[in-house]
Amino acid sequence: MTMTRNPVLRGFHADPSICRVGGVYYIAVSTFEWYPGVLIYRSADLVSWSLAGRPLRRASQLDMRGNPDSCGIWAPCLSYADGRFWLVYTDVKRLSGAFKDAHNYIVTCEAVEGEWSEPVYVNSSGFDPSLFHDDDGRKWFLNMRWNHREAGTGINPANDRFDGIELQEWSQERGLIGEARVIYAGSALGLTEAPHLFKRAGWYYLTTAEGGTGYDHAVTLARSREVFGPYETHPDSHVMTARFAPEHGLQRVGHGQYVEAADGTGWHTFLCGRPVAGPAGLFCATGRETGLARVVWRDDWMYLEGGGLLPPVEIAGPARAAVALDYDLTAAELPLDFQWLRTPYPERIFQMTGAGLRLIGRESLGSWFEQALVARRQDEAVYQASTTVLADPPNWQRAAGLTTYYNRHKFHAALITHEPGVGRCARVVSCAGDVSEALVFSAPVAVPEGPITLSVRVDHARQQFYWQGAGEEQALGPELDASVISDEGGVGEHGSFTGAFVGMLAYDLTGQGWSADFTRFSYRSQPAEG
Repeated sequence: MTMTRNPVLRGFHADPSICRVGGVYYIAVSTFEWYPGVLIYRSADLVSWSLAGRPLRRASQLDMRGNPDSCGIWAPCLSYADGRFWLVYTDVKRLSGAFKDAHNYIVTCEAVEGEWSEPVYVNSSGFDPSLFHDDDGRKWFLNMRWNHREAGTGINPANDRFDGIELQEWSQERGLIGEARVIYAGSALGLTEAPHLFKRAGWYYLTTAEGGTGYDHAVTLARSREVFGPYETHPDSHVMTARFAPEHGLQRVGHGQYVEAADGTGWHTFLCGRPVAGPAGLFCATGRETGLARVVWRDDWMYLEGGGLLPPVEIAGPARAAVALDYDLTAAELPLDFQWLRTPYPERIFQMTGAGLRLIGRESLGSWFEQALVARRQDEAVYQASTTVLADPPNWQRAAGLTTYYNRHKFHAALITHEPGVGRCARVVSCAGDVSEALVFSAPVAVPEGPITLSVRVDHARQQFYWQGAGEEQALGPELDASVISDEGGVGEHGSFTGAFVGMLAYDLTGQGWSADFTRFSYRSQPAEG
């Protein structure tokens, strides 16, 4: 039997919600500040997945301009009932401080690749919403409840902010029905979030994530005979966690959902990270990813098939191949692997001209409003990417180039710009995890007229940019710390929790909409072994 390695969705694919329709499985993942909102993948075998839909792509469904880093779409829930798909999602507008402005919505569609409905607002009492379709036809809306008050006011002493799982009946015609009730305070680990309800053998089961999205993360299970409880916690508290096994290849294990295959076998998704060594300790170069584990049932409780709490590093499936992609930027549509930041009006930041991708310079690199940056996910710790740019910036307030990007205070960028006394030049600018957003520049290097190819090679925590005109390729700037472009960089994994991207950018700080054209983009990566 050939084996493939977890995660099944590699690179930034967090908070996996799974459902099955006939013989086809679907996983929806968080996209945070990246647009369009939510990615939905499809598979017939639970191993090979393809991108099937990006449902939130209209301004009426989602507008994240002004959303801080790591806000936006948190923890979608995908389900199928009544002949249609139901997608529940949060748009988080505030991250730091005691308050959390998190607004929960529902959209529906008959096919995941179709045009999804206008959103129906549900509530704002917390995040990580979920919709459970009971077998009597009733629907139940769940979310974690956020508590902004002082210490000692929460119902779980492990963390006052995460104030239990709230449940309320909901219908499409009437909206919320009755009073919201807290049905589960969580285990002793606390930070209880990501609720998903399902029913099996007369029991209601509640899956939650606990411990925060760092290295104490866990999947917790509870059950009850009644939907409102009381819920008893699993004899082991958790179904999955790596918090006691720092040597395990998959860390930060938590936040998933149960699905039953057509043959009755059980599977559970989980969020995970693949840590590698960096100068300041371990970091997950590829962000929070989606894994899959086989589960079994004993005494009406769920357990990992192999026993214990550690999810499998390998599952049955074809061996992974290297990724080698040369994207066609002359096509009419932007390749689906690419996303942009926050705005529902992409025509203001890019155009597909038929000759390439034209980026229209808007606000600064890291802007929370309108930033011309188009990028794809880093999927392995070792990769290389390159792009060819046609750009003739008239001054130093305009620039275009190639970036490895996490957020406004974690990025490296190789730019074509213009400096007095040098003329058209290439240089590197970095913000290496400094929350004050202090920038570090390399010396400008004069470049000739014509197209310039910018490349980057990343090997775990080491990164180097290159440039090439008509002559030989040359290194650009110093070797950089790639571990900055990770959850753990800067403020750490509890303050930022998306993933690393590599892509193309342009800005015009004069506000005049200067543009640059990108004629090609290539990406190569090699799956890690061992």
